[in-house]
Amino acid sequence: MLVNISYNRPAISEKINNEVGKPFTLFERVKLKGSGSPKLQITSTSIDIHNLLILDNNANNCNVEMRSKGIIVMFRSLLETYALIIPYYKLNLYKGKAEEYSIYKDHHFIKVKADKPGIHNFFQKIIGYKNDNAPTQIEDL
Repeated sequence: MLVNISYNRPAISEKINNEVGKPFTLFERVKLKGSGSPKLQITSTSIDIHNLLILDNNANNCNVEMRSKGIIVMFRSLLETYALIIPYYKLNLYKGKAEEYSIYKDHHFIKVKADKPGIHNFFQKIIGYKNDNAPTQIEDL
């Protein structure tokens, strides 16, 4: 779900919380050693996100917020803030090149540059959290 989150709309906030869960509490964020990514440089996107990013001449950056049931990828275009809401069961993370991660959800994707160790550590944290909190699979029984 790609939504504009620039304005405080309770209906949109409720949809986001139902989809990926409420934000972590302060204690949970300390326990996780942070739930937000550093600034990520976007290298490539799907066509609908690309159409939003080309509206201005600013650098294409995003950040990722972990939630209990998914992640939110946020980026800015013009003076608006957009969010790609991805529940863990629809999240596909790929490490293509040595310094690039791809975040996929259905037909949406964002590829980000990973040129610092902190970025690699954050994506490892997402993968670990997703695996630890995934529902039990039939093969595991």
